[in-house]
Amino acid sequence: MNAVTSESTPASTPGPQAGGAGGAGGSGRKGGVPNGFSFRDVLSGNGTVTVLAIILSLVISALLIILTDEDVLEAAGYFFSRPVDTLAAGWSAVASAYAALFRGAIFNYRGDTFSEGIYPLMESLTVATPLIIISLGIAISFRSGLFNIGGQGQMIFGAMFATWFGVHLQLPAGLHLLLVLIMGILGGALWGAVVGFLKALTGAHEVILTIMLNYVAIHLVTYFLYTPVLQREGSTNPVSDFLPSTAVFPLLFGDSFRLNWGFVVALVATVFAWWLMKRSSVGFQLRAVGANPDAARTAGVSVKRMYVVAMAISGGLAGLAGMSQVSGTEKMLNTDVAGSFGFDAITVALLGRSNPWGVFAAGLLFGALRAGGVTMQTETGVPIDIVLIIQSLIVLFIAAPPLVRMIFRLPAPGALQARTTADPVTQPALAGAVAATTASADGHTAPAASATIGDAVGVAAGDAGSTDPADADASTTTPAEGDQR
Repeated sequence: MNAVTSESTPASTPGPQAGGAGGAGGSGRKGGVPNGFSFRDVLSGNGTVTVLAIILSLVISALLIILTDEDVLEAAGYFFSRPVDTLAAGWSAVASAYAALFRGAIFNYRGDTFSEGIYPLMESLTVATPLIIISLGIAISFRSGLFNIGGQGQMIFGAMFATWFGVHLQLPAGLHLLLVLIMGILGGALWGAVVGFLKALTGAHEVILTIMLNYVAIHLVTYFLYTPVLQREGSTNPVSDFLPSTAVFPLLFGDSFRLNWGFVVALVATVFAWWLMKRSSVGFQLRAVGANPDAARTAGVSVKRMYVVAMAISGGLAGLAGMSQVSGTEKMLNTDVAGSFGFDAITVALLGRSNPWGVFAAGLLFGALRAGGVTMQTETGVPIDIVLIIQSLIVLFIAAPPLVRMIFRLPAPGALQARTTADPVTQPALAGAVAATTASADGHTAPAASATIGDAVGVAAGDAGSTDPADADASTTTPAEGDQR
């Protein structure tokens, strides 16, 4: 009798409290936003830090341009007698360099026609296309708790598969391109799944595995390009035959621009990555494993299986990026098909905070920097390496948010969470949840206690009103899944 009393009382007590929290949300907490939400909380957010990191990188790069410009150095020789000349020369050097960067990346306002004006934007989108796709794969692996730095090798494998099926098969236009696209994804997915399988089977670290497999992929593509498997007939160079028109992405806006349907594929891949991680049960399990493998395992998620799935999806997107290169801009395969995309993708994924749409925006930024850097070097003589410096500084500041907050004197993060924790609305729900958990020692009240804890944590996190249905479904494990584990 006592057991029944101790079971029912704590488990039922938090129910009204949680409901009260929800009701209080209508008056004091709207949309899951705590009382006292202010501009200070926006300043302490990750988005603000990211924007300021980009600005700070541009400022530091501007100082490097000033210190290495010939006109500035000449004017600095008589700085104390005419300091204004030095400042004017420095401003002119930075302004001309960044203006050229803008004209080469966004819009050429000196162009005589509209096509000439938007040509830089089209080039930026073209360069960004494979970078966005491969970065999405890297971001998914990051969210799954895996540090995949093997994007280069996975991209190479996708490009190899796509090239072989593109060159050696003769099919109708639509079917041929679709097959090449699928084979590109399959090639990268297989190479990525090898890493996930070895990690799940042996516990080997994915960083070591991906580094080694990058070298394997690089030397494999070089070997195949020197053999009849992929080498162009009659050539002594490591290049493949050109892909036929049936296996190539059509141009989006005619022959005036290189932008092709690969960019549309990148947009679709972004939507897919968002849906996968935010709306699917598989994505929920991947995020659970990335957040806490032990807790995910306790909840019934097969961590080893998720490792393989995460690396296969990550590799598949990298392979799709390789396919977009050979079927989009290059029209053939060579040993430099992946370039530095594999490592640039890590930067883009970090800058985008592993959020699909953040990655998409970061990929556009880096594509614009790459395209504009060529124009900047041609017109002003500023080495294109300044673009690499900008990218590196962005990574540095993104990896050290406290440094950015210190420089700009931003408020410390966590103020929002601190006020939420102190909110009297959430305290009874949390206290009731703890009581329910304590009372469940006999094992009879565990389901009610778990539900109560989930509600309380949802309220405390400020998202009780925005529960993801897909996430809720994914939290339930079927017996069949339990047997598979």
